[in-house]
Amino acid sequence: MTDTSVGLPVHTYVVLGMVSLGARSGYEIKQDVERSIRFFWTISQAQIYPSLERLERDGLVRGQERPSGRRRRRTFEITAAGQAALRAWLADVAPIPFELRDVGLLKLFFANATSPGDAAELLEAVRRRSQERVATLAAIRPAASELEAQGNLYPSLTLEMGIAFHQAMADVCADFAARPRHHQR
Repeated sequence: MTDTSVGLPVHTYVVLGMVSLGARSGYEIKQDVERSIRFFWTISQAQIYPSLERLERDGLVRGQERPSGRRRRRTFEITAAGQAALRAWLADVAPIPFELRDVGLLKLFFANATSPGDAAELLEAVRRRSQERVATLAAIRPAASELEAQGNLYPSLTLEMGIAFHQAMADVCADFAARPRHHQR
């Protein structure tokens, strides 16, 4: 997906945003993504390094070689132009597309094609998955609180939204499972 109003693909803004939050290398960006936004946005290792190269070529980050043992390590910091590009992307709020790709929801949509027992098992699996995600996200709260204490308020907000989303999914699944069956096949 490309944000045509500003010009970079969304995954490149993810990399730029992670550098602005303090991630210095491609490895650190991937680690930070795994601890935070992977619950609602994925980015592959194969996207990170080309994005860093593009951002550096465009003058949005500045890279520096930092040898670490036998491995070559390049670290990055955001430039003033990078901060401006990130702010411009964040300020562009219309329209904001919503993407949800959930195999569990997809399977539930087609669950009439299976037996009532199998559909019930699928529903329970989706409910259990969301409940497990609530627990996983709740365990991140201390790290989000640390960021909030440093002035980074919005990672905590998105964490709470993720918890609320998955709790709602689990609750709706439980409510549906408790309904009397109107149609048995």
